[in-house]
Amino acid sequence: MEHTHWLKQSSKPLFPDILWSRPETKAGAGKLVIIGGNEHAFSAPGIAFNVADTAGAGVVRVLLPEAVRKVVKHLLPDADYAPSTPSGSFSKKALAEMVSLANWGDAVLLAGDFGRNSETAIVLESFIEQYNGPLVLTQDAVEYFRETPLNIVDRKHTLIVLSLSQLQKLFMNTPTITPITLSMTTPQLVEALHVYTTEHPVAIATLHSGLLFTAHDGIVVTTPLQKDIWRVEFAASASVFYLQNPDKLSDAIATAAHEYAKSTMQA
Repeated sequence: MEHTHWLKQSSKPLFPDILWSRPETKAGAGKLVIIGGNEHAFSAPGIAFNVADTAGAGVVRVLLPEAVRKVVKHLLPDADYAPSTPSGSFSKKALAEMVSLANWGDAVLLAGDFGRNSETAIVLESFIEQYNGPLVLTQDAVEYFRETPLNIVDRKHTLIVLSLSQLQKLFMNTPTITPITLSMTTPQLVEALHVYTTEHPVAIATLHSGLLFTAHDGIVVTTPLQKDIWRVEFAASASVFYLQNPDKLSDAIATAAHEYAKSTMQA
């Protein structure tokens, strides 16, 4: 039986109009804010910056904790910095900078490498309460909401890019009838994502059995992808497509999946 909510994407994009209508100049290509990093790890926001710039964002600004300034200033000379904890993560005082920068931008990517810090947990929770615009979370940013998943899955204008094991934990802590297992078949995962994104406004992207699944509003698109380390790169690419197509989230992230898969084959 054919499932109208399962769309399969291969060599041709399912939504070519997303590509045809891409901005022709930097000035109209949107502003992306990337937040992440801690004193001991800051590669995620750096990778995200490079990918987002290549993917066609108009302006990309990166917000890092103050603790990394001395190390990063030559790698990301235009980065912004916010107050950090003694251990080098974002402190509660960073909230004002986060919200101010987010309000300047058209979308925000919480790129990861936040580390494990109770004060950072508070500031991230406060941030998503105050910021209502397009938001993408990936890597360990997702872990901060493991115990309170409804804060992100019931938030509109939100894309979560996560591993299957992270998705499993997300489902475990959300009222749902379908558990995620690492051994489930492709049709089973499609059905689980279909039901889940029908019940919650969040968009989800995950990788399983050589397929990149993007799901939103009950529609699930699968795109072949052979790559183990993918979350930060895809989240950055998807952020750009999303901010340029804020009213077409499903189509935008599916097209981002196609373009990302194509780029990995060409690399």
